[in-house]
Amino acid sequence: MPSPRTAPAPLPEPAPDRGTARRRRTLYGVIHLPPMPGTPFHAPGSLSAAVDDAVRAAEALRDGGADGALLQTVDRVYSTGDESDPARVAAMTRYVTRVADAVGADFELGVQIMRHAVSASLAVAKVTGSAFVRADAVVGATLSTHGRVEPDPLRIMAYRRAIDAFDVQLIADVDSMHFSWESGTETPGGVARRALHVGADAICVAHPDETAALAKIEDIRRRVPRARVILGGFVTHDNAARLLADADGAFVSSCLTVDDGSGRIDADRVRRLVELVRDGER
Repeated sequence: MPSPRTAPAPLPEPAPDRGTARRRRTLYGVIHLPPMPGTPFHAPGSLSAAVDDAVRAAEALRDGGADGALLQTVDRVYSTGDESDPARVAAMTRYVTRVADAVGADFELGVQIMRHAVSASLAVAKVTGSAFVRADAVVGATLSTHGRVEPDPLRIMAYRRAIDAFDVQLIADVDSMHFSWESGTETPGGVARRALHVGADAICVAHPDETAALAKIEDIRRRVPRARVILGGFVTHDNAARLLADADGAFVSSCLTVDDGSGRIDADRVRRLVELVRDGER
């Protein structure tokens, strides 16, 4: 886990030399959780089995050599406010606690209670000893299927301070499937600079087109060279080495699952992806 900090820094500490291929990328598998208690599409009585499935997924990621896992809710419908039903928070705490007990302290865990429950995610991460949270928005505003998401960075950071959670890394989406600057007048690098300034520790970008994704990273490197950049999706065995050439890590999901529609994470697929990325670091 990151060491506690006494105050948020406006920009992260300088990263290793971007010119060397030997820096290590961080690979996080994404464990998508079924609809949680307290949401309309939760299946009554399903929680225990779903927690067991999450544990197995995390173990497969660990056994395949991934650095950690993001536990992310998939509840189908969401509030756009920074809020969460108490049952969802309790259930997520149960998930993370069970997974943490199974995978050990060296495997980093992250929390994301969607759509925009950043404070609740921070709370769960803090009490479970998790390493990070992923936030769909920290600055600006974005339109979503569920309405307009307008984060309140002062409220987020004040709550983070109140629960002493600046030791939990905050990874903020700045241009991805979760966030797009509403007015369209700001570049990924500009949004990244704003997010880091208000207290984010790293930023997340994603695009299904490889060239477009690399252009986002390039813009961020130009505007905030020291930023830690995590790819937020669309990473596959085919493109991982190229996409991670100048990124610091990635959230990876679908390419790690078996083809039978179950969504089960396969340790061998994780291992092959890790080998591809590590070969590019040598």
